Amino acid sequence: MNTAPRHPAAAWASPGLLATGRLATHALDHPDRVSLDGTWEFQLLPHPDAAPGESWDTIDVPGAWTLQDKGDLPHYTNIVMPFEAEPPYPPAANPTGMHRRRFDVPRGWLERRTVLHVGAAESVLLARLNGHEVGISKDSHLAAEFEVTGLLREHGNELVLTVVKYSDASYVEDQDQWWHGGITRSVHLYSTGPTYLEDVHVVADFDAGTGSASLRVDTHVATDTGNLSDGWRVRVRVPGLLDAVEIPVPVAEPPRGMTPTFPAGDEIPQPMIPADTLDLLSLRPARAPLGEEEAATADQIQQVLFPPPPGVAVVRASGLPAAPWSAEDPRRYGLEAELLDPDGTVAERTTLSIGFRRVEIRGRDLLVNGRRVLIQGVNRHDADPHTGRTVGRERMERELSLLKRFNVNAIRTSHYPNDPVFLELCDTYGFYVVDEADIEAHAYASSLAHDLRYLPAFVDRVARMVRRDKNHPSVIVWSLGNESGYGPAHDAAAAWVRAFDPTRPVQYEAAIQPDWYAGHAASDIVCPMYPVPAALRAYSASPDADRPLILCEFQYAQGNSNGGFDEVWRLLESAPGLQGGFVWEMLDHGLDPDRDGRHRAGGDFGDQPHDGLACINGLVFPDLTPKPALYEARTLFAPLALAAASDRARSDLQRGRLRLRNRQAFNDTTGLELSAQVETSTGPSRSVPLSCPVIGPGEEGVLALPETLRRAATATDALAVTVIVATADDHPWGPAGTELARLQISRPRSSALGSAGAGVPAAVPLDTDGMLDHPGLGAAPELSLWRALTDNDAAGVLDHRLRRTGLFRTERKLVSVTEGPGTATVEAAFTAAFGQVVTHRRTITALGGDAFRFDEEVVLPDAFEEVPRVGLVLETLPGFDRIAWTGLGPHETYPDRRASGLLGRWESAVADLAVPYLRPQENGGRAEVTDLELGDAAGRRLRLRTDRPVQMNASHQRVSDLESAERVWQLTPRPQTVLHLDVAHRGLGTGALGPDTAPRFRIRPGTYAWSWELVFDGFRD
Repeated sequence: MNTAPRHPAAAWASPGLLATGRLATHALDHPDRVSLDGTWEFQLLPHPDAAPGESWDTIDVPGAWTLQDKGDLPHYTNIVMPFEAEPPYPPAANPTGMHRRRFDVPRGWLERRTVLHVGAAESVLLARLNGHEVGISKDSHLAAEFEVTGLLREHGNELVLTVVKYSDASYVEDQDQWWHGGITRSVHLYSTGPTYLEDVHVVADFDAGTGSASLRVDTHVATDTGNLSDGWRVRVRVPGLLDAVEIPVPVAEPPRGMTPTFPAGDEIPQPMIPADTLDLLSLRPARAPLGEEEAATADQIQQVLFPPPPGVAVVRASGLPAAPWSAEDPRRYGLEAELLDPDGTVAERTTLSIGFRRVEIRGRDLLVNGRRVLIQGVNRHDADPHTGRTVGRERMERELSLLKRFNVNAIRTSHYPNDPVFLELCDTYGFYVVDEADIEAHAYASSLAHDLRYLPAFVDRVARMVRRDKNHPSVIVWSLGNESGYGPAHDAAAAWVRAFDPTRPVQYEAAIQPDWYAGHAASDIVCPMYPVPAALRAYSASPDADRPLILCEFQYAQGNSNGGFDEVWRLLESAPGLQGGFVWEMLDHGLDPDRDGRHRAGGDFGDQPHDGLACINGLVFPDLTPKPALYEARTLFAPLALAAASDRARSDLQRGRLRLRNRQAFNDTTGLELSAQVETSTGPSRSVPLSCPVIGPGEEGVLALPETLRRAATATDALAVTVIVATADDHPWGPAGTELARLQISRPRSSALGSAGAGVPAAVPLDTDGMLDHPGLGAAPELSLWRALTDNDAAGVLDHRLRRTGLFRTERKLVSVTEGPGTATVEAAFTAAFGQVVTHRRTITALGGDAFRFDEEVVLPDAFEEVPRVGLVLETLPGFDRIAWTGLGPHETYPDRRASGLLGRWESAVADLAVPYLRPQENGGRAEVTDLELGDAAGRRLRLRTDRPVQMNASHQRVSDLESAERVWQLTPRPQTVLHLDVAHRGLGTGALGPDTAPRFRIRPGTYAWSWELVFDGFRD
């Protein structure tokens, strides 16, 4: 029979109602369980008060219904709410999913305690079992547990989980993310005895000064039978480190009154309390001088007045010879906790993986195990292109393995607690985690933190996160949420965290946003977003700066972005008080529910309002393919760096040595292996293994190069020496030999162009427009001043600066052609769409042998503030699909994002140079190119050489092609190759959210002159 769910009136419009029947959050994994994941029956109702129908569909659990073709699609917003309403009310049209499943349980469970666990549901969960209302829960990113003891039968149980998509809670879950609905994490039942392990709280501390560890284990025991009886015991052991320690579980004692007693008659009272004993109650906390006996008495009085809570058995151990945990060396130990009944029988056993480490702030340094660690981090959402918020373990492992191979050491769980499996993997793989509460009130950031109705939700969400994740060594900082303004609710939450867990600092960006020197009540760390380098330098130099600064977000990675990464990183790594940060963000959130490889962004599902491409801003594509910017991070975050500046390094190279700096905080270099190769004008030499010097953490050492390598590196055809850094040992994230970085010392380059040969010079073939007329070209070289705008170029904060140039459309007018023996000088004027005029003077010289030299001069008028590029563009005939070049490679590089580019001779298919940013834009460039060759299958070649390094782009798309498409999968490649060579090309910056490209990478008015040559090979019979 279908029955409408019963519930308290407007449970989804009551911010003070956080849950009913929900158990306290804990950190245990109870192994005696029955999984309920799989195929469920499903109905989607138009609103939570609608009655269900007779017909049921099916749905996969876990899984959002928005990605399972149920009639309600994903909706992306960054700031605005996806509906029109005001807190705390949801919209009237409020999709509500009823999930129904029938199941059996083991017969023995009927006599035991049983708990229903729902890993996550967005955004209000109502649970009903066998016709009985079990409870309600809010918080879309933490589990809800309900005791269902006594409601189960062995066969034919019916569980109905109703999920209301929008609620009062949606206003504090307004993260920069897709709005989904459904059950997004696993569902199961677990069973315990009536007296059971309720929670275990572990503090595993490491003292770097003494090199020893200490352990405190608070084991919480509870019972369903009333008060806990005497005789229960807890046994704790850490195999190989701590032998079993067995202690009784305290039971509740009746309260002790203060009523005085008087002896009867003439009986002389016996002395029981020494005179002035109660004075100790104030002398002890005042740290007044006390004798040993007085101090012990004071402690005994305190125990009598404030006895330990019943059911909490505390085991302490010190002087343990444990190896410390760090992201570089994530040593873990298995802790076993057992509950013994009064007969000594094990009633329940749990195991935890723990790591010994100490996190503290001293002055302006965040320390782990007494050392300053540099946070090389990324922001991460739970995101899968096919399943949305439901992320499987295998994909998590792929994500973390990728990040480790690219030298990322820290993750901020933006902007909610990630799946608990993810934190287990962070413990194992080695990451520092900023664990962030599920709080973002972006659309109402100025009000909800001050709204008393929402105060319980703020504190509850933070507290439940901390209670769940408290035992993870990877978690080193608690975050109170994101972009929710700053108010009393944050101070209340921070106070709770500091009292419950004084072993970790707390951070919250909005507390310091208006003043980096304020907000201490809610943030122990200055954690701003997207500052300019000048602001960072100012904080570093300020005598008032009293906390470490770690950027919670920086280097916004939307589209072709991340210019200036090297500059800001040098500052974060070297300036006092600055300690790294978290790139926004790890992954593009493009969705692909059809699994056709066409990822969607905001608006692609017809969702209104939406924030478009602001969810496509990761260092990694949705399928986990790295973007070029991730290689920039890999180089900057590498465990080793060249210690000397370029000139000094080249001098060292001449002597057969290189100076290296170990950037690690804890490990020496014994875990690394090195090899080297020489890059030449014809390609790389064979790689040679090197003996890696043992260099301590943070120290420098000398790498000796074999004489054969030194000689090859100083030969005339040598371009650079590349040192390859790889792992020497196996790790969970990669086998021995996994490459971590390539370091390079380049040699100075020169580029000499040809001159006309002897004999009668050939005439320069021109068409009537003064353009080179040659059968080997699809389109003659002409001036190029415009690029397909990147997401940063088109950002609102740039105020249409580039479009105001009018260079997106120009009209060329031939001014003059002057021809001489073997030369032709062509002058032309280019009028932009808004009337500005650019002059171009080109002299073409025939060099003989079907080769030509071009001397270019371009004058940009003062009317331009800046322009996107200055260079030339030509097109080949169809079929010129292979390219080789000398310059930076192998991946995409630009003037302000080239720290990871390696100088060498590279080869590629032209099609493989493109980078498929979701919105078509300038992409696939290669910096510092001095010569290149394009070829076809018939053996014909176009060879180009420049008089200086230039920016190259070879593609099967014209600029106009890129500009005419909204999504990359709408592009159709041309059979020709379109080649750009730019003497000046604007940097990328991060202007969509953050600093624009630095002034030195902007193209200003003035005169630009350069030369290049073009050789046609194999075109003449």
